Amino acid sequence: MSEASIFTKIIRREIPAEILFEDDLCIAIRDIQPKAPTHVLLIPKQEIPRLVDADPEHQSLLGHLLLVAGKVATQLGIGEAFRLIINNGEGAGQTVFHLHMHIMGNKKYTEDSLDF
Repeated sequence: MSEASIFTKIIRREIPAEILFEDDLCIAIRDIQPKAPTHVLLIPKQEIPRLVDADPEHQSLLGHLLLVAGKVATQLGIGEAFRLIINNGEGAGQTVFHLHMHIMGNKKYTEDSLDF
């Protein structure tokens, strides 16, 4: 059996994190290496390695994550302008293989600005 991801360890409270939101399906924490003034990670409690590993049974969970992302962004005061990013695979910058979303704001982005 593979070792639990850092996110699973945070969900289990084995590793401390600044928790901003939590419900039965997901948890939102501050990113410890922020790429924007507001940078939060939204993590499903069910461990799915990458977005492409999601199955039709995950559809309601994925929809829930999008709704929670908007709610968390609004609570943080960035509901009018934020970036939501999912990295899928190492080549896309994914470093923790437990699906998660980056909610980023309080930074000026342009349509040509793909960095984060």
